[in-house]
Amino acid sequence: MRKAPLLAAGTLVSAALAFAALAPVAAPVLAAAPQGQPGVPASGAKVDADNQAVLDALKGLGLRPYHTLSPAEARLQPCFADGVKAVLQKQGRPVAHPHGITTQDIQVAGGAGPIPARVYRPADAQGPLPVIIYYHGGRWVLATIDTYDASARALAREARAVVISVEYRKAPEAKFPAQHDDALAAYRWALGHAGEIGGDPRKVALAGESAGGNLALATAIAARDAKLQKPAHVLAIYPIAGSDLNTPSYQENANAMPLNRAAMAWFLHHTTRGPADATDPRINLVAANLRGLPPVTLIQAQIDPLTSEGQTLAGRLRAAGVPVATQLYPGVTHEFFGADAVIRKAGEAQRFAGTRLKASFR
Repeated sequence: MRKAPLLAAGTLVSAALAFAALAPVAAPVLAAAPQGQPGVPASGAKVDADNQAVLDALKGLGLRPYHTLSPAEARLQPCFADGVKAVLQKQGRPVAHPHGITTQDIQVAGGAGPIPARVYRPADAQGPLPVIIYYHGGRWVLATIDTYDASARALAREARAVVISVEYRKAPEAKFPAQHDDALAAYRWALGHAGEIGGDPRKVALAGESAGGNLALATAIAARDAKLQKPAHVLAIYPIAGSDLNTPSYQENANAMPLNRAAMAWFLHHTTRGPADATDPRINLVAANLRGLPPVTLIQAQIDPLTSEGQTLAGRLRAAGVPVATQLYPGVTHEFFGADAVIRKAGEAQRFAGTRLKASFR
């Protein structure tokens, strides 16, 4: 396998430069990244002990740098949920899902045919409930609705809503904009079929995590442009909102776990068809037309390469007249949201998200 060339030390690493340096299957080596121990932010920010326990468990499970692997190899890696399970087992605690949420596997419309989805519903709920379409993370290359099961369950519980977790197509087998096409098609499906799953089609929100947070916001923009029903709300949890790999948080968290700068360049490379895709406003949300969107809730982690672009996005949403509520959780990392079984601040973030969503459905 031909390796990518080094970028010169001190170079400002934009997405376009990173992609241009990539061989067809190789990953970038970002020489401009601050040096340090893997998993240690350059800023010196301290990871909370409960979050650190998950990172330590991932190391013990053999997590390797994503940018050294092929997509097929990367999909066999332990995920954050595996780290949570390992911590629970070490503590002698049950790993089974808590009671109170029922699930049903279905298919919904995608951009190129049916795609799998899972419906989550509070077991004691009666009558039509608000609906949340949830797009999972994995940077458009990895993960499934199973990987992010805990997040979808939490939203159903905290928002007292029907959650439809969507399994969109993955790159590199399906390059951009396949993921965004699937996300919009699933929203259209939900508007027309919410009643079939016990949902209220008048109260439909969008939510997503990481790459899924990007999909949630991009879908709200696409719905506006297509003159579809406006979502009641958008919940974006540490979303991918830009393609500049040289923001302050990329510099500070260049070597962080579970997401770092080299890995993000690798994910973008495998998702996009070339540098032009990286500047498309569906990926580069900070440059998109954000006017006319519904209220947005933005949840961020302090120790995350994506934090700066999320803060920029919040400012641009406000400048566009969009009501925005933001919450930055110190001492936690990318992927923390679904880990409430072991990370205290994950539970806080879930309750905050649920409160915001419930208010939007009134």
